[in-house]
Amino acid sequence: MSKELILSIESSCDDSSIAITDINTLELVYHKKISQELQHSMYGGVVPELAARLHVEALPKILEECKEFFPLLKAIAVTNAPGLSVTLMEGVTMAKALSISLNLPLIAVNHLKGHIYSLFIEKQEVLPMTILLVSGGHTQIIEAKSLNDMNIIASTMDDSFGESFDKVAKMMGLGYPGGPVVQEYGLKGDENRFDFPVPLRQSPLIQFSYSGLKNAVRMQIEKLENQEGGITNQDKYDVCASFQKTAVSHIMQKLKKQFKKVVPENFAIVGGASANIHLRTQIEELCNKYKTNLHLSELKYCSDNAAMIGRVAVEQYKQNDFVNVNEIDVQTRLKGM
Repeated sequence: MSKELILSIESSCDDSSIAITDINTLELVYHKKISQELQHSMYGGVVPELAARLHVEALPKILEECKEFFPLLKAIAVTNAPGLSVTLMEGVTMAKALSISLNLPLIAVNHLKGHIYSLFIEKQEVLPMTILLVSGGHTQIIEAKSLNDMNIIASTMDDSFGESFDKVAKMMGLGYPGGPVVQEYGLKGDENRFDFPVPLRQSPLIQFSYSGLKNAVRMQIEKLENQEGGITNQDKYDVCASFQKTAVSHIMQKLKKQFKKVVPENFAIVGGASANIHLRTQIEELCNKYKTNLHLSELKYCSDNAAMIGRVAVEQYKQNDFVNVNEIDVQTRLKGM
């Protein structure tokens, strides 16, 4: 039997990625991602217009490597929400062109569902599941019963877990993305030196907030910068360690409240910030305590990638969940799952 494949495109932020997934076997036949981290690092964060221009350069280069698979394609899939409008449009434009030129159906994929299905790349799905999604734009607890039955039961009131790492790194000129560098600096620091306030500590609500913590870190950094001799490398190590401890403590406090309400049989952590080892370790301890099955994406699939989009697309293809090429649009914010 000849292969039946789906080509998927991801361009929701600053990663240009294309994947080819086998519909029948779930095999990841091809996958490539070109990161823009170096180009954005000098700005301390993603510049949308620059990201869009870099997608224009990178996506056609990757697509050129996929031409041998064109005769076996059964559909084209693309991330269309949520994300940066100017970068999403680059992927959607390419997907529409491929759909028309190859006369193939088009599948519009929700980026956050993609992160959830990063757990199932080259695997069968395991649902229902409770999922913590932590990324540069989102901090959410999601109850996923099936592909089309997912509900957000908790989210951030302001900033996200991943974004707070980026901002703390930017405050100290440590570069972008902030997650890996703050984690690395934290390994050399004293996590108890600075007593940053844990957000919403007294609140019974299961919600997240990082704006107050970021402000507390900013004021501490300014204080250190104004001291005689300025801020030292050890100061930076200690700030990173203390911030990370508090940021993770906030998530764990809320997760513990949720586990006391309902103990999930299956739990997972997904999204770019799920690569944080400090967070993974504490969640593993929580799941062991409650005898909950913990599911983790491979580290290479934690950040944005087309492989996860292709995995969702396989399920949508089986349900004939296609979109008219003239009606697909991009959405910057989440409008339901």
